[in-house]
Amino acid sequence: MIELSVRTPSRRAAVDITRDIEDVVHNSGVSEGICVVYVPHTTAGITINEHADPSVIHDIMNALVKLTAGMEWTHLEGNSDAHFLCSVVGSSISVPIHQGKLSLGTWQGIFFMEFDGPRQRRVFVQISESVRT
Repeated sequence: MIELSVRTPSRRAAVDITRDIEDVVHNSGVSEGICVVYVPHTTAGITINEHADPSVIHDIMNALVKLTAGMEWTHLEGNSDAHFLCSVVGSSISVPIHQGKLSLGTWQGIFFMEFDGPRQRRVFVQISESVRT
């Protein structure tokens, strides 16, 4: 397993980590398999969406934040909205590896979703090779 470090710039941010994950896959030497990306935090998540046009992920973040607008929270730390958004987005993704590359669609990218930053965050990447029989 490889651990990546992501520094987030603000309380809420979508950081494109596609290139970092592609580098891990390339360096693994795995031709066929699966790449699992996991975020070990309760106030951040991971998602796949369009990365060709940055306005898309911006719109997604805005829509997610609006889900929490006006909510009354009981968690004393003041970041219940971040915990909620983490649950909505999720903490892991899996992407097939084919011919040594992530099998992402033409416009897809992998985003680290920060909901309670700025912080130094961790991302775990696990590469599993397909077994041929």
